[in-house]
Amino acid sequence: MSEFLMTIGGTTVSSPTTFGVINPATGTVFEHAPECTPEQLDQAFAAAQGAYGGWKRDETARRAAMLRAADLLMANVDAIAPTLTSEQGKPLLDAQIEVYASAMWLQHYANLEIPRVVLQDDETALVEVVRRPIGVVAGITPWNFPLVLAFWKIAPALLAGNTMVLKPSPYTPLATLKTFEILQEAFPAGVLNAVSGGDGLGSLMTSHPVPRKISFTGSTATGKKVAASAAPDLKRVTLELGGNDPAIVLDDADPVAVGNAIFDSAFNNCGQVCSAIKRVYVPEALYGEVVDVLAQRAAAIVVGNGAEAGTQLGPINNAMQYERVKMLVADAMSAGATAVTGGADMGQPGYFFQPTILTGVQEGVRIVDEEQFGPALPVMSYTSVDEAIQRANHSNFGLSGSVWGADSERAAAVAADLECGTAWVNTHLALAPNQPFGGHKWSGIGTENGVWGLEAFTEVQAIHHSRAAL
Repeated sequence: MSEFLMTIGGTTVSSPTTFGVINPATGTVFEHAPECTPEQLDQAFAAAQGAYGGWKRDETARRAAMLRAADLLMANVDAIAPTLTSEQGKPLLDAQIEVYASAMWLQHYANLEIPRVVLQDDETALVEVVRRPIGVVAGITPWNFPLVLAFWKIAPALLAGNTMVLKPSPYTPLATLKTFEILQEAFPAGVLNAVSGGDGLGSLMTSHPVPRKISFTGSTATGKKVAASAAPDLKRVTLELGGNDPAIVLDDADPVAVGNAIFDSAFNNCGQVCSAIKRVYVPEALYGEVVDVLAQRAAAIVVGNGAEAGTQLGPINNAMQYERVKMLVADAMSAGATAVTGGADMGQPGYFFQPTILTGVQEGVRIVDEEQFGPALPVMSYTSVDEAIQRANHSNFGLSGSVWGADSERAAAVAADLECGTAWVNTHLALAPNQPFGGHKWSGIGTENGVWGLEAFTEVQAIHHSRAAL
């Protein structure tokens, strides 16, 4: 029997059936995860509901439990990270960093003040606006950063006084299951529950009568289905969805420095980052130099099994995404694009695709208009900054974007015109637990991280305390 078990009501639980988990570096099943039954899902939500009353009342205990959980994560990095690498594909060092980042999110929220606003305090009345927990939260997380994106939800939800049932992606359930088992030492039974299964389980969660909040990270198409499923019960939702994030290089930029920084931000996690750079706009005068830098980096980076020393870039996580990236690159090349480097799979077992830099491509081609979520980057030239801004904004997505130039004030002024939730200047993927993160347009509803992410797991309550004599 698999060592990977669900956690329901503080107890590890198996299931009558399991499903295979594939190592993307080999393309073969290496482990199995339990397939949660509808009855087990009911039990998980009942456990969360039962724990909610006591958990929400003791803020001091919540903060202490979260700090204890952070300590447990850091003490168990070597027990969690190798599993994360095996199921997700990322290099082991990156997996270790993800575990530490999860602990950092817990620590941040454990020390964050819950907002309380006094509107009136005089001889007539004391009127305050406070934040109250919503109740049971259903969390659904993706396969690109299974742990840290779970803790973007867990940390603020628990601090606010909510309890949670979380479902990781069926592509990457194992590290999450192991983590939840470890963290039961920190939390009362039922506060934090983990179930695993396919897309059908996600549908059961979003339509279940117990949770009052759905926090989902994933594709825009699935996010729309989550919103529709939550609507009949008026469940609160936070949807962190896809992005097609532009980078605009200005004419005073250093091509070498900017080219290297853009490569790092575009190919992080094999390009499988919702807010990574997905398309680049470069002024005609700098175009050749920037493309050369990107191509040199793409050709030199070490691609391989994340468990092997020296690997800098792992495989694409799953077969479906691998085939999508192949299709998008082939489609671009059939439309006249040139792969300056890469452009094909690597001809070996696993979901490996050559890091690819594309030129000769424009809007109207799918790899420019859609989110590729893989190691392929289209680079386009422009003639005026206004043109670059217009092209960057001509998208249904609006997650993030960046502007690069020697004159940072000028770059910031251009960044202010980007229609996105985060606009970076001379950097990209600079994320932190105290910084809000969310999308415009099809890139999401609501905000994660910072005090804004905490408020997303609360309801507003006004308390009016009359001081008039009775």
